Amino acid sequence: MNMFCYQCEQTAGGNGCTRTGVCGKDDVTARLQDVLVYMTKGISMYAHRARKFGAVNREVDVFTIEALFTTVTNVDFDAQRVADFIYKAEHIRSEARELYNSSCRRAGVNPEKLSGPAEFVPASDIDSLVKQAEEIEIPRRKEILGEDITSLQETITYGLKGAAAYADHAQILGKEDPAVYAVFHELLDLLSKPSPTVEELLPAALKVGDLNLKTMELLDAANTSAYGHPSPTQVRVTPVKGKCIVVSGHDLRDLCLLLEQTEGKGVNVYTHGEMLPAHGYPKLKAHKHLVGNYGGAWQNQVREFDEFPGAILMTTNCIQRPRESYRNRIFTTGLVAMPGVRHIHSINGKKDFTSVIEAALAEPGFAEDGQEKYITVGFGHNALKNAAPAIIDAVKTGAIRHFFLIGGCDGAKPGRNYYTELAQLVPHDCIILTLACGKYRFNKLEFGSIGDIPRLIDIGQCNDAYSAIQVALALSEAFGVSVNELPLSLILSWYEQKAVAILLTLLALGIKNIRLGPSLPAFLSPTVLKTLAEKYDIKPISTPQEDLKEILG
Repeated sequence: MNMFCYQCEQTAGGNGCTRTGVCGKDDVTARLQDVLVYMTKGISMYAHRARKFGAVNREVDVFTIEALFTTVTNVDFDAQRVADFIYKAEHIRSEARELYNSSCRRAGVNPEKLSGPAEFVPASDIDSLVKQAEEIEIPRRKEILGEDITSLQETITYGLKGAAAYADHAQILGKEDPAVYAVFHELLDLLSKPSPTVEELLPAALKVGDLNLKTMELLDAANTSAYGHPSPTQVRVTPVKGKCIVVSGHDLRDLCLLLEQTEGKGVNVYTHGEMLPAHGYPKLKAHKHLVGNYGGAWQNQVREFDEFPGAILMTTNCIQRPRESYRNRIFTTGLVAMPGVRHIHSINGKKDFTSVIEAALAEPGFAEDGQEKYITVGFGHNALKNAAPAIIDAVKTGAIRHFFLIGGCDGAKPGRNYYTELAQLVPHDCIILTLACGKYRFNKLEFGSIGDIPRLIDIGQCNDAYSAIQVALALSEAFGVSVNELPLSLILSWYEQKAVAILLTLLALGIKNIRLGPSLPAFLSPTVLKTLAEKYDIKPISTPQEDLKEILG
């Protein structure tokens, strides 16, 4: 039996990757990640029951989040590293088991006899682990549980993976909530049931959405308390002469640490991909050697990094297999890993980026300044709250007719030019809100303004969907109508599991009429997709012209 994975939008043939992932992940690593998710369910089976007695263990909670995040698309391509996570999961599960058993002893009750993931014994070598994966993989579960149950299980799993990414970023900055960890364990425990029902799983999917909203709120608080509230900021998108490092991924703390360590070293720092919004945060933009943004979205990195004349630091997901031309000057840190790429480890919470800086100084850097060009970022919910009176007045006077949220993940699959064409066709009396790396399809185009309000408003990273939701709720309150009655349309692009978590959040909030593309998730069975379409009016994108006509009439 071959591997099977359909967790991302670019899955082979729109059905599932079966030999090597379109992302570049090999069969062995993909299967090991299946085992790691299974082990994580076992941890949560004990942790969930222990919590009923008020017993918690932070190491168990944090590891659960890290294990899920490790299996997100484009994070960890290193089979040995995943295997190490599996063996650590075995140790963490023992801790969770003892936490539960000791709680039962204190309460004078007998512990439940658990099976499945709770008692799964991982093999001692990678080849045998791969063989074990066959019994727990998606095709096997489809045979036993059917397509619809498996579809709902995977929808929940992918949503939890996405929420785990945000929870990990937040806890690194010191923002955690025991109630958030409790829901992770509760839902993973549900996924461990041998015979779940549709009636259990459908509301659980929406609970993932509620969980993700709370998690994004934690991350928003973590980022803004550490670096200040973003404000509208012009960002240079052309090179500055000199030695250079480009930072990609999502982790603002890693960028901050690098900026502190490169201060006065004669090295310019650039953001890439989802790091672009960093320029809006006061504490980060105070570093004058954070000079601009280089390149575009994650899927263009192989060409862009090949041409970049400095060092590269990948902080989270979005890495691709590097070309040999830059393998000696690309580095990973955090949970992201790639065989043959040097990794910067955290030691007692500290990271030393000396090797990255040395690699940058050894490269030629940019020989001359490029022609100056700027784009504007930094429209977080705090900045938009300040602009709210002008926006509300413009809607009331008819100066603003409609809002379009055009955002989400970018990717290499054909069909994403739809988002560029749509943005260009949006009428001049309409505002475009955008977030995540999907904005690179159009964020360097000129859209002008409506009065003092820019027509293109960049809200930030994918997790800043929290800001977009706050804006929608504020408009809803100001006009005394539900979000679904606002002159607001959501046209989303998706690629990986964080987008799944955000979609579930929108559904949990009761938001309808979402257009999704460039293709619908392969993991949604026809029955599940039909249910979502009937209840929430989710629909696939068609053509920019047809969708605009239907939206605006």
